[in-house]
Order: sequence, then structure tokens, then C-alpha cells
Amino acid sequence: MSVESATSVWPQLEQLLPRVSKPIQYVGGELGASVKEWSAATVRWVLMYPDAYEVGLPNQGVQILYEVLNEQPDVLAERTYAVWPDLEALMREHGVPQFTVDAHRPVKNFDVFGVSFATELGYTNLLTAIDLAGIPLIAADRDESDPVIVAGGHAAFNPEPIADFIDAAVLGDGEEAVLEITALVRQWKAEGSPGGRTELLLRLARTESVYVPRFYDVDYLPDGRIQRVVPNRADVPFRVHKRTTMDLDAWPYPKKPLVPLAETVHERYAVEIFRGCTRGCRFCQAGMITRPVRERSITTVGQMVKEGLEFSGFREVGLLSLSSADHSEIGDICSGLADQYEGSNVSLSLPSTRVDAFNIDLAQELSRNGRRTGLTFAPEGGSERIRKVINKMVTEEDLIRTVVTAYTNGWRNVKLYFMCGLPTETDEDVLQIARLAHEVIKAGRQATGSRDIRCTVSIGGFVPKPHTPFQWAAMASPEVIDNRLKQLKFAINSDKSLGRAIGYRYHDGQPSLIEGLLSRGDRRVGAVIRRVWESGGRFDGWSEHFSYDRWVTAAAETLPAFGIDLDWYTTRERDEQEVLPWDHLDSGLDKEWLWKDWQDALTEYEQDDCRWTPCFDCGVCPSMDTQIQIGPTGRKLLPLTPVEGLRTPA
Repeated sequence: MSVESATSVWPQLEQLLPRVSKPIQYVGGELGASVKEWSAATVRWVLMYPDAYEVGLPNQGVQILYEVLNEQPDVLAERTYAVWPDLEALMREHGVPQFTVDAHRPVKNFDVFGVSFATELGYTNLLTAIDLAGIPLIAADRDESDPVIVAGGHAAFNPEPIADFIDAAVLGDGEEAVLEITALVRQWKAEGSPGGRTELLLRLARTESVYVPRFYDVDYLPDGRIQRVVPNRADVPFRVHKRTTMDLDAWPYPKKPLVPLAETVHERYAVEIFRGCTRGCRFCQAGMITRPVRERSITTVGQMVKEGLEFSGFREVGLLSLSSADHSEIGDICSGLADQYEGSNVSLSLPSTRVDAFNIDLAQELSRNGRRTGLTFAPEGGSERIRKVINKMVTEEDLIRTVVTAYTNGWRNVKLYFMCGLPTETDEDVLQIARLAHEVIKAGRQATGSRDIRCTVSIGGFVPKPHTPFQWAAMASPEVIDNRLKQLKFAINSDKSLGRAIGYRYHDGQPSLIEGLLSRGDRRVGAVIRRVWESGGRFDGWSEHFSYDRWVTAAAETLPAFGIDLDWYTTRERDEQEVLPWDHLDSGLDKEWLWKDWQDALTEYEQDDCRWTPCFDCGVCPSMDTQIQIGPTGRKLLPLTPVEGLRTPA
């Protein structure tokens, strides 16, 4: 728990910075940053995205929570990011603890340490931060002097692999959750911290929307499968429910986006135009766990863009969601923003665009001021058959028509994203990607009369995720995936005239297998994570730092003690009756519906989008007492006057 004063470690840290790469990332002081008086705060949060500053700073989730918390008069929130190995070594040598970038205060001195996981490959970075902070690695060893470590983000929907290292996890949307946790900590401290750390964790668990692993026991069957996960106290719930923020217009964050000092992966003002997705892609955890669809109104989007650009000075607006062109008023949003910023140097981008939702009107609005941001389309599967399996209802005609629309509107390169290793996939399904790419180039050349047409084929490895219909699926081995990728490269280049216009990027099968271990793992996987970290594992999401051998060795050294191995978690298919490690964590989705959809996948049956069809009983709306919220609202984007101050000088 926080101490009454927290001395900055800046004097010690500053002396180390000339000896590390990119020292600017540790300095803080960005536009939008908040530094509050320590003594004026009752509850103190430190928020972490467990990756380098350049990846972590733009993270929308952390920025939103940072602002929501700091708006509370008696709450203080600061940020910390993973430090690169060069600084880690110096910090250990000179006794400098994990620090915040805002006021360089020691992380250990805060009340709550919130960590947002977008990917499981950040787990080793969390262990580094905990250890550098001087906090015991194992949650059971912590006392009242240590912050409560709370995990969030998509990976928190199965926090079991890190159950030993975190105190709690929050499923779902964080805006209201962090305020509820803050209120509980505030009340507990005001009462004099009765019952110590255990009492505070109990109060959190009793909300039924904060999962505290220590209050649950896991029993195993002789063959290694889970027999049951049950509370070990009478006053905690059997199931923990996700949080769903329904009225996005009431939460127009970030209002004051952080403007980075160092180069970051995204430099734009990002507005989340809606949350959730009901397209039903069976591989997509994000789409499944964020249901139902909730749209921001066109007026709120317009106001957020206006204020965000005025504050930050950014020149790109990213309209974010899982499938931005699906917003029921996307045409009016894009045309309204294009009108408003016409003649300025502000560009619009839709980072996530479905093939069958992109049209010529959208293309023209996105390119109206002459700047064209990158276009990425995700057919996901190369063959019509595999797209039916994954419920990606996109035809080859859809794809060709869409990319031709982009090429004829001035784009010269589009990126096509596919996956390899999908359930029931064959070599031929993957080789169809090459044929599709060839057809795209031919159609583009024909439509534009130019040979200056390119596409980039990007391949990711499929990872089965919890709370999806594919949570039961077996993974393909890295050898199978790598062989298919090799065949695909040969097929793309088999026609030299077309092949030279096609870029090819891929991730080999090894990182995907490890991500699969972590995504569907249970508490026994914690031993693997710890062994990897102790043997030097850091920044596993970065190909130059990831070591497959390190993970395989750690699994071989730790898992046999439990009678299981790496393949048991990854390349093994689960059956309907198996208790899954996350079954006690309620995403709202009915497990029987997920199983039925898995069976539908195996028979190549496609499921409609319930936004436009009757409900098909996935379970979310009744169990979460929520409903789909979509327009049109009938309102237009306001104000519609062009923005003079942002015009490009003649």
C-alpha cells in the first residue's frame, strides 16, 4: 500500500540514461501527462502496459483509464512501461527500482498496480517489473506494504497462467471497474485498513466482477485435466462476471491524448467509434468477449475529434473498432469529418476495415485531402472453404472488387492479412492465398492501366483463444505451419511478373505455439513462465528477443512434474465435457452455444451477424442484461464548419 511520501528516483536514474538506448522514453513530461501532489491523493494507481514505451504509450486502454482516474480529485494515476534489458541491468546494479515515467516514483509505493495485457507474450515483462519494483513475485508472499496487482485487458479473460503473480483480474471494460475498485480501496483505507490485505481482496471479490485467484482452488483428474475450480471461502462467488460499459457517449475518452516525446508505433488521435462485434468470426476472441455492439453517436465522435486534435496537434485521426466500416453511420462520419478538415493536413484512417464493408464512397472520403493512410483488409483464409470454417463471409469477388476500388481511388499498395494453421486447414487452403494475391494484382493493373500496383500478403499464426468456438481446437505444429509458409512463398513467386509486385511477410509457427500455451494454459503454466523469466526471457512479443528454445526447455523442465507436456496444452483437441481453465470466468457467452458453433465450423456452416438478423442465443444480452446499441441517430456531425486553424499553408 502507498506510503505517505514517495521520493522521486530521478536523480539516480538520470545518471544512467546516457548509457542506454532511447533514453527519451524514460523521461516523461509528455503533453497530456498528469503529475499530481502525492500527499493530496487518497488512492494512488500505477498503470502499466507491459511492453516498451513506443508500444505502450499509444495503448488506448491505458490512456483512457489514466485520464478517468486522474479526473478524480483525490486519486492519482501514473504510468510505467517495460524497461529495455540495457536499463534493467543498470537499475539492478545501482539499486534503482521500477519507476513511473510521470514523476519517477517507485512503483512499490502505490496502492494499486494495474496491468493491461493485449497479448500473453507480455507475461515475462510483468515479472521483470514486479521484481524490479521490490515486490514479492508470488502474490501469497505480499503484505500490506505492497500494491495490489490487478490484471486487465483481453488476456485477463484467462488469467490462470499468471494466477500466482497477480492479486486480482478484471474481465471486460475498465472505465467503471477502476472507479469501483478505487471506491473500495478508499473506504478500506478510511476505516483504517481493517483485516489487512486479505480483507481488501475479499471486498474486491465480493463485487462478483473482480477475480481474486487466491480464493479459488483447482482440483485435477489423474490424466491432467481439470476436475473443478471452486471457491475456498463461502463468501466469494462461484463465477466472476465481465464488466460492460453500455453508454459510450458518457465516456468520451481520451479527451487529452498523450503526445509522445519519442517515436511510437502509432502517432494519431484515436477515437473508438464502437465497441464489440457480432460478425461471429470464430477465431476472434476480441469480437466474442466484447459483445454486445455499442456505437458512439456521430455527434460524440465529431466532438472528440475536434477537441482531441486541438489539444494534441496530431494530424491523423484513427477511427478505431474491431470493424470500423460496420458503424451504422460510418458514411456520414467520414464525409462529415472530411468536410470539416478539407484543405487541412488532417487525414482519416480506418485501421480495421472489412473487405465487404469498404466501398467507393468510403474510399473517396478517406482520400479526399490527398493523404492516403495504409489500407489493410483481412480475408483471413485463402480458400472459400476455410473462410466458411472460420465464419469469415467474404467471397473472392468481394475481395477483388474492394481492392480494385482502392487502387482506382489512388492507393498503390494494400495489405492483405491471412492466418495459417486454422482448424481443418490443408496445404491447398494456404496455397489459395497465392492465387488470390495474383488475381488482386492482375485486377488492379487492368483497372488502373498501370503496373505500379502492389499488395503485401501478411500471414499470422492461428492461436486458439478462450471464450471462442475454437477454444477446443488443436493447434498445428510449427513444422506444419513452416512447411505451408515455404510452399506459399514458392507459389507467390511462381509467376515472376506478378510475384515481384507482392510483398510477403509472415510469422513462423514457433511464437504462435507459445502464445497458444499461454492463452489456454492453467495455473501449472505459471511454473513455465517463471522458469523462462529466470533464464532471461524478456520482450517475448519481439522476434529479436523471443527464444523458442528457452520456452521449450522451460516446459520440459517444469511440466512433467504435473504429468503433462507442451503438446498437451497446444496440439491436443479438447472434448465437450472437459472443464476449461476459464469456465468459472463469465464472458456472457453460453458454453453450449460456443460448442454448437464449433460443430458448425467443422461442417462449414456459416452464422449470420445478429445486428441485422434475429438473435441466435449466444447468451450475452440476457446474461449481462445488455443489448445491441446501434444507430442511425438521425443526427449529423457537428460543427460542420471547416476548421480554419488546421489549414495547410499555401
